Parts: sequence; structure tokens; C-alpha cells
Amino acid sequence: MSAPTASPVLLEAQGVAKHYGKFVALGGVDLKVRANTVHSVIGPNGAGKTTLFHMLTGTKGVSGGRILFDGHDVTREPDHRRVRRGMARSFQVTSLFLTLPVRENLRLAAQGVAPGAALNCWSPPVGRRSCADTVASVLARVGLERHAGTPAGNLSHGQQRRLEVGMALAARPKAIFLDEPTSGMGIDDLDDMKRLIQGLKDEHTVVLIEHNMGIVMDISDTITVMQQGRVLAEGLPHEIRADERVRSAYLGNMITGGKA
Repeated sequence: MSAPTASPVLLEAQGVAKHYGKFVALGGVDLKVRANTVHSVIGPNGAGKTTLFHMLTGTKGVSGGRILFDGHDVTREPDHRRVRRGMARSFQVTSLFLTLPVRENLRLAAQGVAPGAALNCWSPPVGRRSCADTVASVLARVGLERHAGTPAGNLSHGQQRRLEVGMALAARPKAIFLDEPTSGMGIDDLDDMKRLIQGLKDEHTVVLIEHNMGIVMDISDTITVMQQGRVLAEGLPHEIRADERVRSAYLGNMITGGKA
């Protein structure tokens, strides 16, 4: 995969730190994510990957450093403001409205971009509030058209993970943050998710946390390796695969594929 040098930087972290008392979860992380690429963040458990996601998406506040997104300093902005700027996130643990149909999950996600509209319980979801075009587009994108009327809780685990990606897409984001989207998936679902993520960069920028090294190496344009709250290495997949620091840190023989 060629280096995405032609793409402008959409998201940048400058010395981002997070402290919990004396514990340093992030010790000054620098990161540049280019538009319309898949940028994966990997590392052993406790490396700070999910904490970095919290900082970038605004679900938790930074202790130091700056975060720039699409030309704006968003360091002190809350998560809902960042959503409106074009950030969307899925979580490691599936978070869906399990009793509602797939279609309604997507409608609520699309409507939720504007908090005032999302909290309007008095108007029925018709007309513009139905977000019909967005819902139809996302259903096709994630391959769940046949399940539009199915309660989310009745979907398979792999389908639920795709729906969660779809809910992030329904917010019409510029950047989508995916936290271990293949977690718990069987082998039959992995290829579908892999194709879905790889296809997202046509219209979106993808920032990915993933433990499945086979998928990371296959679909990433850039890989950032974290260790103990800092960036250990960054580069193209073949560069990370060959980096002795990465091998000794945690990949070892798993660098050739599989799950670390």
C-alpha cells in the first residue's frame, strides 16, 4: 500500500497527555491522520490506545497538549461539538438500541447529529425527521438492507458490529473512529467487516484500534504503534512489520498475521 502523502492532514494530536493522579496514561502523543486513509493504532493492552481515542473524540478531557481537527482547535470542545464538526465513534463494547429495529437505530443516529432535533419527542419521525435517504444509504453500505425491520438484539454478533459502524456513518462524519470493530467476531464475519472498513476511506477518514494483525496489515495506510502511553513507532504496514522495536515490544511471531 502506497504512502498517503498526497492527502491533507485532517486530525492532529500535539503532545497530548492524560494523567490520573500520578499515573500517566498518555505521556505526550503526537499523531497526524491524513484524510481518506485508514490509520490504525495498535499496541499491547494498557498501551493507551483507547485513552487516546477518548482524548481525540472528546469523551474525556486532556491533561495537556492540543488536538486539531479539520483546521479547528477542538482541544476543549465537548464530544457533541466534535460530532457536529464531523467526528463519529463506535465503541469496543457494542452499544445499540437492542429492542428497536435496525432502521430506527440508524435514524436515531442520523438525527442525533443535531441535539435539539434528537431530543424532540413530540414530532413523529416523518419527512425530514425520518432521515430516509441517509438510512437507506447506510443500510446498503453495511449490508443490512434485508434486516431493516429486525430488532437489533436479534442480529448476529457480526451484524450488530456492522450496525454499530453504520450508526457512526449515519452521522455523516468526516472521520470515523472504530474501537476493535472485529472483537468477538467469527471467521465468517471478518471478511465482511474488513471490506466494509477498507471501503470507508472513499468518503471518510478511518482511525482504527484493532488487535487482529492480519486485518491491520491488510487495510491500513499508516500504523501507529503505542507502548506505555507513548508512540513507539509509526509507518507503512511493511515498515511496522519489519521494525525490531515493534517485534520486541509485543508482536513477536504474530507480526506475520493472526491476533496479538
